[in-house]
Amino acid sequence: MASAELQGKYQKLAQEYSKLRAQNQVLKKGVVDEQANSAALKEQLKMKDQSLRKLQQEMDSLTFRNLQLAKRVELLQDELALSEPRGKKNKKSGESSSQLSQEQKSVFDEDLQKKIEENERLHIQFFEADEQHKHVEAELRSRLATLETEAAQHQAVVDGLTRKYMETIEKLQNDKAKLEVKSQTLEKEAKECRLRTEECQLQLKNLHEDLSEYSQYNALNVPLHNRRHQLKMRDIAGQALAFVQDLVTALLNFHTYTEQRIQIFPVDSAIDTISPLNQKFSQYLHENASYVRPLEEGMLHVFESITEDTVTVLETTVKLKTFSEHLNSYICFLRKILPYQLKSLEEECESPLCTSALRARNLELSQDMKKMTAVFEKLQTYVGLLALPSTEPDGLLRTNYSSVLTNVGAALHGFHDVMKDISKHYSQKATIEHELPTATQKLITTNDCILSSVMALTNGAGKIASFFSNNVDYFSASLSYGPKAASGFISPLSAECMLQYKKKAAAYMKALRKPLSESVPYEEALANRRILLSSTESREGLAQQVQQSLEKISKLEQEKEHWMLEAQLAKIKLEKENQRIADKLKSTSSGQVAGLALENASVVKATGQEEASAKAVQEPVHSASLIGILTRTSDGEVPDVEFREDLIKNHYMARIVELTSQLQLADSKSVHFYAECRALSKRLALAEKSKETLAEEMKVASQNISRLQDELTTTKRSYEDQLSMMSDHLCSMNETLSKQREEIDTLKMSSKGNSKKNKSR
Repeated sequence: MASAELQGKYQKLAQEYSKLRAQNQVLKKGVVDEQANSAALKEQLKMKDQSLRKLQQEMDSLTFRNLQLAKRVELLQDELALSEPRGKKNKKSGESSSQLSQEQKSVFDEDLQKKIEENERLHIQFFEADEQHKHVEAELRSRLATLETEAAQHQAVVDGLTRKYMETIEKLQNDKAKLEVKSQTLEKEAKECRLRTEECQLQLKNLHEDLSEYSQYNALNVPLHNRRHQLKMRDIAGQALAFVQDLVTALLNFHTYTEQRIQIFPVDSAIDTISPLNQKFSQYLHENASYVRPLEEGMLHVFESITEDTVTVLETTVKLKTFSEHLNSYICFLRKILPYQLKSLEEECESPLCTSALRARNLELSQDMKKMTAVFEKLQTYVGLLALPSTEPDGLLRTNYSSVLTNVGAALHGFHDVMKDISKHYSQKATIEHELPTATQKLITTNDCILSSVMALTNGAGKIASFFSNNVDYFSASLSYGPKAASGFISPLSAECMLQYKKKAAAYMKALRKPLSESVPYEEALANRRILLSSTESREGLAQQVQQSLEKISKLEQEKEHWMLEAQLAKIKLEKENQRIADKLKSTSSGQVAGLALENASVVKATGQEEASAKAVQEPVHSASLIGILTRTSDGEVPDVEFREDLIKNHYMARIVELTSQLQLADSKSVHFYAECRALSKRLALAEKSKETLAEEMKVASQNISRLQDELTTTKRSYEDQLSMMSDHLCSMNETLSKQREEIDTLKMSSKGNSKKNKSR
């Protein structure tokens, strides 16, 4: 009864637990909804608090104003009450009325003072606004005047340019007549060229007809590029590479584990020495990687030779020859180890541990190994035949291509059948050996590894056989992929020449692709239609005219700078002479002459240095600058003016040439930097866009993380609550069980006492 009650309680608890799990999702959704509602309620609470604070401030201001008004109303009521008994004119009433009138006057004075202050503030604001308006108006008027002067200057420049362009148009119209005569002569030459081209086309047709008669020349024609065919061939080669890699790994494991088995059965090399035959066999098996790995490398080279730009047929797959050579070397390895393998199996049969069933399995395995070597030899024969068209064109006829491909598929299926027999017989042998009393754990694990490698070989052989049989029709159909007019490639040399011609044709077509020039707008084309139809001015002539005009402009600018410098020098000379005369008039009594440093000061100011000196009357006065050294004596001797002017002129002309070259270099650099800045700005805009998208993604991710954390906390709490409830239930059940056990013990004790009493009776 107690166990039944416990089971019933446990069932109830399980039902409650399942109900709680079902309600868990609902609780999650409810918690999320409640969180959203709480957030909305918090926002509403903030808004309500703000509105409450505003209303509280308004309430305080209104209460303060009401108190003021209440005081004024009380004063007015008191004044009214005192003014009603007019008949009573005593001192007390007079004093009270005077007090009321004084209080009322003070209130009115306060209001009047506030109005006066407000009126004063408004007058100040009005005055400031008026002053600001006048200032802005003056600025705008000055700006308008400057803009009008600039517009007048621009208009003058435009008038000069229009005059210049009219002159150039007249020159172009004069040149037009000359060019029309030239165009007539060119048209005559064009007619002669057309006649020559027609003759050349006729000769080309004759040559094509002659070439169509020779199949050797037609084999050099470039076939149409079939990109779909090349992609499919590359895909098929990739699948074949994967299958060959699986076969290579399985063969490596098979030979390696066979070597390990020889070392431990029938004689363990760790305990006793193995036979010389098995030693030689294990030595040969140890070299299996040098023969098996090249198969994978050869197939990898075949896969890499098939690209989208090539033409993949048997005549162009030169790398298939290397794969055939690697396969031949592996077959030589199999032939070398086959007699040792057969002798090793015979040695196992001669051992006292070998039973009759095990001996039968060994004989079957020896036959299977012979079949495996024969199948590989057959496969290598057909693979070598497929490699002949790329090296020896006369070794295999095109009519035999399809039959060779079908034989390759049959050889692969035979390899799969042989591997199935080997896996079957070896599994039977392993089960028999595991039942022997002398079977060690090392032998069991080695047999399992060999079985796994044999199964991998069987699966790989089946996959590659089915793969080749499924694609053999496509291989046969793709052999016709070549020149149209010929039956195919005559020799590997012709195939190589065809690939070179194909590359040249692709490069030529790529060179022909040029971007289209931007078209002229329709309105501009209509406006310039007459000029475009009648004028055949060359681009070089216009470029020369532009170059000449630019040279003239540069010369005029240099002359302008030269004459400006001459004017400045003449002005400096005039000021110097005036100053010298004034100094002479002032210094006649003292006998001192001031140093004439005005010219040197102006020159040094242009170059960035200034130096002046004044000495006694008898001593000469020296002045140094970048142009030269000028020496003046106290008698007022004037140096050679022409020599000085030549020095100044030569210096400034060289400086002008240097500055113009620097200006041109700076212009070119500025254009380059402008292009770089535009590119950088574009990149910056793209980076900012990507930054914005990443920021949005990061926000979404952070929101998801917070949501998941909330869900995790809620689920954790719900599970903790459920666990606590279940623990409480379990505690209560334990208590009830303990009580029931106590009751059962008391009942047992009472039943024993009753039985003793009955026996005593």
